[in-house]
Amino acid sequence: MAVDYTVIVVYLAGMLAMGWWGMRRAKSKSEFLVAGRRLGPWMYSGTMAAIVLGGASTIGGVGLGYQYGLSGAWMVFTIGLGLLALSVFFSARIARLKVYTVSEMLDLRYGGRAGVISGVVMWAYTLMLAVTSTIAYATIFDVIFDMNRTLAIVLGGSIVVAYSTLGGMWSITLTDMVQFVVKTVGVLLLLLPIAVVKAGGFGEMKAKLPTEYFDPLGIGGETIFTYVLIYTFGMLIGQDIWQRVFTARSDKVARYGGTVAGTYCLVYALAGAVIGTAAKVMYPKLPSADAAFATMVKDELPMGVRGLVLAAALAAVMSTSSGALIACATVANNDIWSRLRGVVKADAAGEQPHDEVKGNRLFILLMGIGVVCIAIALNDVVQALTVAYNLLVAGLLVPILGGLLWKRGTAEGALAAIAAGGLSVVGLMWGYGILANEPIYYGLLTSLAVYVVVSLATKPTDAAVLATWRERLAGRGAEPVAEPAPAPQ
Repeated sequence: MAVDYTVIVVYLAGMLAMGWWGMRRAKSKSEFLVAGRRLGPWMYSGTMAAIVLGGASTIGGVGLGYQYGLSGAWMVFTIGLGLLALSVFFSARIARLKVYTVSEMLDLRYGGRAGVISGVVMWAYTLMLAVTSTIAYATIFDVIFDMNRTLAIVLGGSIVVAYSTLGGMWSITLTDMVQFVVKTVGVLLLLLPIAVVKAGGFGEMKAKLPTEYFDPLGIGGETIFTYVLIYTFGMLIGQDIWQRVFTARSDKVARYGGTVAGTYCLVYALAGAVIGTAAKVMYPKLPSADAAFATMVKDELPMGVRGLVLAAALAAVMSTSSGALIACATVANNDIWSRLRGVVKADAAGEQPHDEVKGNRLFILLMGIGVVCIAIALNDVVQALTVAYNLLVAGLLVPILGGLLWKRGTAEGALAAIAAGGLSVVGLMWGYGILANEPIYYGLLTSLAVYVVVSLATKPTDAAVLATWRERLAGRGAEPVAEPAPAPQ
């Protein structure tokens, strides 16, 4: 395993080095939070694919393939569909807004009254996403080093917190590009063909497994529909995804680069399902479906290749974790703390200009420490992630898409929809169970009904607000905050 250990250690050291390099680039709020809004198509596509394909998509996707066969691809497939829908229909308009958070978009559209409550919902979602990604380090480091769970979480989490805190989005973008390449080589070019060959090829796989393993709808229509509601719609509105859209150099880069990333996700989904199906042929009685990925890596890959594929798993987890962490910190600072600070300390006389890079860096550090601590204490990852996605979709999907598509939507309708959707989904999860499908169905319908009824029953949004909104959508509005140019190096 010495060669494998060397590959992993070099990879982790490279992540920290890129964090240090990113720190030298991030001299303004725009540079730190959205990489200066200047990523081209190649870097944009790679980083977008990296953030959406995390540990759940890699380890979990293989596990679903092990359990259901080719139809196990549907979870990751719906993520790709969501990214395609976002890129084709909404990303250009989102990029032209020149904001930093989803809540800023809601304030701009509805007149400045939806930010804090939407920020709290988005913060809870991004926090749980970062926590569940961080927990995945325990599984991977256990395979690599036979390491204690707590130590594994602290080690993996500390590396992500370090490079994210140092350079913000520039560091995360650079590390994501490396992670994208490592995942592509490790999973698509190495593990996939090796797994198929070791299983005897597709003919042998079909001969040894039940026919439902090759039924594209074998996982069940209701499950697929639920994946669409949670993951496809979740891709449309998550702060972690939008913050990457904000990094695009132009609306064309956001549209076409995102389309490439979404297509890559569809390929990755099918690859994970095939790897899991192959694992079922070779190891039909594993104690857990999620053990399929680690078992294949440990027992079937040659030395050196094993280290690269384990690095690919780490890359998948780190990309999602770092993206969720900066999103969580951005929302906490810009949408919650800054607004509360503005109320308590509204432009006090003689106050020095706020160092926004330093403040955002501090919030990433604080949120990162909190994420690691919660990850150590938390055991049920699936339930935590389900709660996060249910709250996000039921609370924010309707106000966000309504604001983009329906000019009659009002601030009162948006606030009522957020409250009704969030409270109803929590109550329904309490009644039906956290993992039940009904909470997201009824919660989303409640949010939609309340949004339409309250919007029609209240005064239309002020014409001046809508005029400003249309100007920003068209890309003619100014940046919300003027920033000094980066100091020369």
